[in-house]
Amino acid sequence: MRVPASRAPAPLRALVALLLAWLLAACTTGPEPAPDARPAPSGGGERTPGAGAFGDPPDIADGAGLPGWVADLGLAADGSGFALLAECVDDAARPENGFCRQRVAVLDRGAPRWELRASPLPELRGTAGVSAILSVLGPGRALIEDGRGERTGRSWFTADGGRNWRPTDPRTAGRTPEIPRGARLTTECATDPGAPAERCARERLAVVSPSDGRRRTLVRQPLLGAHPIPMTVVEPDGSWWVSGTDPLTGGPAVAVSRDAGRGWTVSRLPGPADGPGRHARIVVGPDAVYAAEMGERPGGEPVKNPLWALHRSRDGGRNWQRTWTPGAADEPRSLHGLPVPGPGGRVEIAAQWSGYRSLDGGRTFRELDDGSAHVRRTPAGLLRERSRCRYELTRDGVRWTEFSLACGDDAIVGTS
Repeated sequence: MRVPASRAPAPLRALVALLLAWLLAACTTGPEPAPDARPAPSGGGERTPGAGAFGDPPDIADGAGLPGWVADLGLAADGSGFALLAECVDDAARPENGFCRQRVAVLDRGAPRWELRASPLPELRGTAGVSAILSVLGPGRALIEDGRGERTGRSWFTADGGRNWRPTDPRTAGRTPEIPRGARLTTECATDPGAPAERCARERLAVVSPSDGRRRTLVRQPLLGAHPIPMTVVEPDGSWWVSGTDPLTGGPAVAVSRDAGRGWTVSRLPGPADGPGRHARIVVGPDAVYAAEMGERPGGEPVKNPLWALHRSRDGGRNWQRTWTPGAADEPRSLHGLPVPGPGGRVEIAAQWSGYRSLDGGRTFRELDDGSAHVRRTPAGLLRERSRCRYELTRDGVRWTEFSLACGDDAIVGTS
C-alpha cells in the first residue's frame, strides 16, 4: 500500500528532503569559474593574496649570450618576458655615421632560453639614441612604442610572443569601466589630447589594453589633483595605486582600487602641507604597504632621486605612519626605483651610492655591502638591476632568483 508523504515516518521524510535538496543543488549549481573569469574583489574589503603572491619568484632563463645590450625589459606573471636589445656603432670623428640596430628577444613560458624574434623597430642612424619603450601586457603580449627618430610616435603590438607585430593607433580608443588582467595603468592629457605631461593642464588615468595595445580612458578617476601618477603594474594583492595631491590641502595623497579601477579610496600621507607635494612611489609587501614620498630637502649635498619621506601602512593604506625623514646628513636620502618590502618590518632602499636595510619598518637603517641598484615592479615580482646585464627577482623581499641578459662586450663598437 502506498503511504502519503505527509503520513510517512519521520526518518523517511528526512531522507526525502535530503534527496530533493541534493537534486536541486545539482540542477542549479554550475561548474567553478576559471580563475580569469572570477569577479574582482569588491572595493570594500581586503583581498587575501594568493599562495604564490609572496612566495618563491619564478626561475628566469639566463640570456647572457644575447647580442647587444638591454634597452628595456619586461616580465609577465608566469615568468615569460620580452627584452629590447640594441647594438650600436659609434664614430667619434663623424657622429652622423653612427647607427644602432634594434632587436627583440622573447622568453616563452617555461622555455630554457631566450630567442631572437621579429623586430618592428627600425635601425637608428646618426646620433639618434635608443628610446623605444616596452610594455608587457601578459604572457606573449607586448607593446613597443618608438619614442624618437624618423618615425616618431609609431607603436606595434604582438599577441603571439613577438612572432608577428602589427601597427597600433596611439590615439585613445574610447573608455573602459575597469582595468583588465594584464593591462598597464598610465595617464593621458584630458585638456589637450596627445600633449606631453609638461604641457598638459590636467591629466587623467588611462589603461593600455592587453587585447590590442590601445589606450582607453578609465571611467572612474581618483580625486588626486591635476596630475595623478599611477603605479603602472598591479600589486601582488590585486590592488592598483596612484599618487597625487589632496585637492583640499595640496598635500601628498594616494589612492587605491581593489576592484580593478571601478572605485577608488583616497588617503592623505602624514606631514605638513608645505612639503614638495610631488608624488609617491607605492609598493605592497607581505605585511605592510610603503609609500616613498619623493622630493628635495633643503641642506646637504644634492642627490639624484631625492627621498623626502618614507611612510608605512599596516591596514592596506587606510592609515599611514611616517617612519623615515632623512636629514641633511642622514642616509638613505635618495631612492632608485621602489623600496623592497619584506616580512616583519623588513624593507630595503636602493640609494644613489649604496643600499640600506631596515628591520623595524623604516625607522632605522644600516648600510649594505652590495652597493646600489634600481628596483621596479613587474607582474612576476620586484626586479632589481645591479649592473648593465645582471638582474634579480623577488616576491617576498628575502628570496631572490638571479639571471643575466646580453652580457657581451660588443654592445657598443667605436670606430676611428
